[in-house]
Amino acid sequence: MTLPVRRRQSSPVWDPFKEFQDLYERMGQPWQSAVPGGGLIGGTWAPLADLEETDDAYVVEIDLPGVRKDDVTVELNAGELSVHGEIKEKERTGVLRSRTRRTGRFGHRVTLPQDTDEEHVSAELADGVLTVKVPKAEKAKPRRIEITS
Repeated sequence: MTLPVRRRQSSPVWDPFKEFQDLYERMGQPWQSAVPGGGLIGGTWAPLADLEETDDAYVVEIDLPGVRKDDVTVELNAGELSVHGEIKEKERTGVLRSRTRRTGRFGHRVTLPQDTDEEHVSAELADGVLTVKVPKAEKAKPRRIEITS
């Protein structure tokens, strides 16, 4: 669990970015108090993700900057792709003045159509992006039908 960062109010220099950050935090407070867990599912947060359908596969790209592959679990069960893991808090020696990066447990789930080949799923983590490729089953791939006269 992360704790809020305490800020000193005696800064003589006006910082417009600090104003936006304060506004963002104030707007999030009602949501966090109204929804148990602050709107997070099971105490986890969801990373940004894209789902793309190609002719031969479903490709899911999830932003996970700074995450090691040993800290991520990818599962496919009955057409539901589940990616979860944890971004651990970094040990610091100085005073943390601002925090906008998320830490803690994360999770992403997406239900795919039943036309997938669950035996040949691949996952690759490179440059902070996890790419999961779920091939379509042979019978589900589009094929051209020749017309005869």
